[in-house]
Amino acid sequence: MTVTPQKLVERLRSRAERYIALHLRYEKDMLSFTGCTYGLTDAESEELRIMRVKTNHWKIKNINSTEQRVGGLCPLTPKEVGIFLQALGYPPSALIYIAAGEIYGGDTHLSELTSRFPNIVFKEMLATQEELKTFSNHASQSAALDYIISVDSNVFIPSHSGNMARTVEGHRRFLGHRKTITPDRKGLVELFDKLETGLLEMSSLPRLVKKLHRNRFGAPRRRAGAPPGIKGRARLRLEESFYQNPFPECICNSEDAARR
Repeated sequence: MTVTPQKLVERLRSRAERYIALHLRYEKDMLSFTGCTYGLTDAESEELRIMRVKTNHWKIKNINSTEQRVGGLCPLTPKEVGIFLQALGYPPSALIYIAAGEIYGGDTHLSELTSRFPNIVFKEMLATQEELKTFSNHASQSAALDYIISVDSNVFIPSHSGNMARTVEGHRRFLGHRKTITPDRKGLVELFDKLETGLLEMSSLPRLVKKLHRNRFGAPRRRAGAPPGIKGRARLRLEESFYQNPFPECICNSEDAARR
């Protein structure tokens, strides 16, 4: 018997009334493609480099991992996500659904999140192998399960931008601007590094993180256009995607929603 996304949502809500959907982009291919190796061992970093070199359709082979991270271009690590959620005020008991593929390094890296938030759930913990058999060999269908569960969540948090994260955000906006927290990765990395070097006290972190994200909780806002003076194809590339933010064209009573 095949399980439905709605059934998985029901099983989640039987564990807790509310749940967070965390799009944790810490899969091997994502880290290899972006060249992000912060927190990894030398052997893991080399494995990712080799994968990138051997993947012909990935054009960029040599990537400075430090520059990527400082520029906010890397997915947040499981540890960074845990610190981020703590700073936002979520309790250790919060139910978190991981909408992602296999986490690189398995429990070794995931434990840096579960040590702070032990109530972590994957789809494999909500359904039997038989129920998931239909999806097991079809990555797009498995991702569709994560998509629907993320849309229905009380809070959606992507650890990296991408097509799915942007589309889930847009879908949630369409359904009434459901709470979506988009981490300011560049700003967070700066805070995390200060914390690690002793330039920032942990007690000060919640205030700074909340201040950094006061306008990143999915509240109604008009879709951002391209910078002034930009025309043609460049304008299309630089303006915010309609699928990420369909406001105001596809949201009823949009002017009223914007004022709320």
